[in-house]
Amino acid sequence: MFSDTYHTLNQPGEGLYKDKGSKFIAYAHPVKNEEEIKGILDDLRKKHYDARHHCYAWALGPTRDAFRINDDGEPSGTAGKPIYGQILSHDITNVLIVVVRYFGGTKLGVRGLINAYKAAAAEAIENNAIVEMLIREVYELQFEYPLMNDVMKVLKDHDLNQLSHDFALSCKLTFEVRKNKADEIKGIFQAIYGVKITYLHTL
Repeated sequence: MFSDTYHTLNQPGEGLYKDKGSKFIAYAHPVKNEEEIKGILDDLRKKHYDARHHCYAWALGPTRDAFRINDDGEPSGTAGKPIYGQILSHDITNVLIVVVRYFGGTKLGVRGLINAYKAAAAEAIENNAIVEMLIREVYELQFEYPLMNDVMKVLKDHDLNQLSHDFALSCKLTFEVRKNKADEIKGIFQAIYGVKITYLHTL
């Protein structure tokens, strides 16, 4: 059976690594979308405006189908890749890790940089708690008033979380369901004549 869980960080965490005068400050954040990522990056660039580099990696989606790595001026493959490697080795997603570097005057070399970015990212993750999340699918229902009781009974019987509703001329509501139960619930609603169910997105 398809696993309908994934792991992410419980809250923002920080890490610090020092080598030959250079300081590598890591920030690990749980995130939901690219807009949130952009906001955190902007804030950190303002906070550490005097830092030499702001390198990062992020992953989104239960299977990390969206991800990005950025070396921000460091030699290719020495920063973003080792940061992303820590996301993979801790098996987490929906996460952004930024490592801010203050240059100490002595070059660390390729090996030293890879080790520094990896160590800082690892500490930011390890100073945090990893939590398991359910993958949920969101659906919209459309129906007329006489079917209200039937629809509400299914929601109640299967303990489905209603997200929004619009009971104007006709009825419209959205709900979320655990991915492994989605096909079963879809079948139940499709069996009620007059109810239209539409998949919206996955959380």
